[in-house]
Amino acid sequence: MPSTSRPLRKLGFLTIGLFDEADPRRGHESTLEIIELGERLGFDSAWLRHRHLQYGISSPVAVLAAASQRTRRIDLGTAVIPLGWENPLRLAEDLATVDLLSGGRLNPGVSVGPPMHYDRVKEALYPDTADAEDFGYERVRRLLDFVRGKPATDFSGTEGFEAARRQPHIEYSSDRVQPQSPGLGGRLWYGGGSLRSARWAGEHGMNLLTSSVVKAEGPDTEDAGAEGPQDPERAPDFAEIQLAHIRAFRAHHPDGENARVSQGLVVIPTDSATPEQRAKYEEYAAKRTPRTTAPQGPARLLFAPDLVGTAEEIAERLHAHAAFREVDEVAFALPFTFEHEDYVQILTDIATRLGPALGWRPGV
Repeated sequence: MPSTSRPLRKLGFLTIGLFDEADPRRGHESTLEIIELGERLGFDSAWLRHRHLQYGISSPVAVLAAASQRTRRIDLGTAVIPLGWENPLRLAEDLATVDLLSGGRLNPGVSVGPPMHYDRVKEALYPDTADAEDFGYERVRRLLDFVRGKPATDFSGTEGFEAARRQPHIEYSSDRVQPQSPGLGGRLWYGGGSLRSARWAGEHGMNLLTSSVVKAEGPDTEDAGAEGPQDPERAPDFAEIQLAHIRAFRAHHPDGENARVSQGLVVIPTDSATPEQRAKYEEYAAKRTPRTTAPQGPARLLFAPDLVGTAEEIAERLHAHAAFREVDEVAFALPFTFEHEDYVQILTDIATRLGPALGWRPGV
């Protein structure tokens, strides 16, 4: 088996946190229990997806605040918060608050772009400014500035009753977002699936979250020279595209080759699974396989195949994956629609079998 050039240093997992509309508390509790299990198994990080107007976690920052009080070591991340739904200043306040409560363990991941089905939700989300909202990178830059302590206003000092009582040593208004959490600015991640996003994240000193989806960019795409143009006669290769993104990101990042990248493929080990579970997992992956054979939709999105099999089989496929060989952090994605006991089995096999097969050692 070929060895990876970057031994796996950090092992994480990602979950969507599904729930039943009739009993949403139970689904949220299940997610918290899974995070607690992840810490006991030695995982380095747990990440939550973000869903609006669906039966998945709509407020991962609030859920991670709860998780921060039920764990002590595991890093807690979002993958990702779509900033089109957020006010960057208010989000910066929430992120810093939860980071302080967690003891500096929060790893916020964000992305840009218009909210899904924007034409149908814009009147509820931005009734007065829908046509003026900017959903580009400027929204991320504003969040970065607020989290990193740049001024949000030109006023600071005392006012009103406090000023009248002549207590100038008490500052009641700050020109920066409060609270400020030291170190949080270096733990902001960008979820990107294109060369342009990878380059932008690198230029702004963020970390890069890669997932199981990339844009199948052609030879005329800006920055395609990072790995050279693709052969138009050859079907796009997911691993090669993702590798080009990782290298473009690091080429533009101040930390160069040491810039942090995390890969998030869907991984389902079956070592301790029951026959029924194995059949369910294989059926799930088979239904999703057709979307991996060619780019999908106008955006030409290319999906990676789900990895189902024994830990040894999955490790062999990962070691052969060009982009995996370029990273030393992963946040393997859990399938969306499985049961709590399935996640327990999958996480246990990842931590006790797959992780060690990839050279990882559990945290303590």
